[in-house]
Amino acid sequence: MRAAWDKALACDPVSAYGGVVALNRSVDMATAEAMGRLFIEVVIAPDADDEAIAILGRRAALRLLVTGGVPDPAAPGESFRSVAGGILVQERDRLDIGQDALRTVTRRAATATEIADLLFADKVVKHVKSNAIVFARGGATVGIGAGQMNRVDPVRVAAMRAAEIGRAAGLSQSPTIGAVLASDAFFPFADGVEAAIEAGVTAIVQPGGSIRDNDAIAAADAAGVAMVFTGMRHFRH
Repeated sequence: MRAAWDKALACDPVSAYGGVVALNRSVDMATAEAMGRLFIEVVIAPDADDEAIAILGRRAALRLLVTGGVPDPAAPGESFRSVAGGILVQERDRLDIGQDALRTVTRRAATATEIADLLFADKVVKHVKSNAIVFARGGATVGIGAGQMNRVDPVRVAAMRAAEIGRAAGLSQSPTIGAVLASDAFFPFADGVEAAIEAGVTAIVQPGGSIRDNDAIAAADAAGVAMVFTGMRHFRH
């Protein structure tokens, strides 16, 4: 758990300030000590060790919420959004993309290591506000771009923030170099793929389905980047 916390925090320690931490495992003492060094308003988890409760309880402004369990992410359900004069109801995005769903569309296929990170990134990107982009490496997010008006800007934002955080951490290069990228929807133009390549990615996962898919594929092929399609877009507004 402490290792997962360290990886998550390293992605964006600036934005983590004053945030909410959600865990799918019981909070242990080591993780609680690490979280206690940062200003956090809420920690929500299925359970917590007595030592962790004591440590987090020292922070007067922090609320620890224990749920007693974790909802089944594959369970059916509906999501709701308010609109003028009513509400929009749609099925919850609960499908989990597996390796069998990945379709290689480039000359180079993704390696086993890249596939593991691609599946992880695709799982994360569906929880990010559209337009959403996630850079991942080694089972951790290293850059996140969200809520932009087009597909290329979240790539640039995520890469820029990752580079800034990498420099602040004393890294010799941006953490996006050698990473993979997930997009919650297709790339309407090749520019988003080109921005990802410029940031140093080696593989990309996206739904596919654009009338310009061939342009995106050609850009990836020209750079030796692997690209896989899932056929499933996420779009979380």
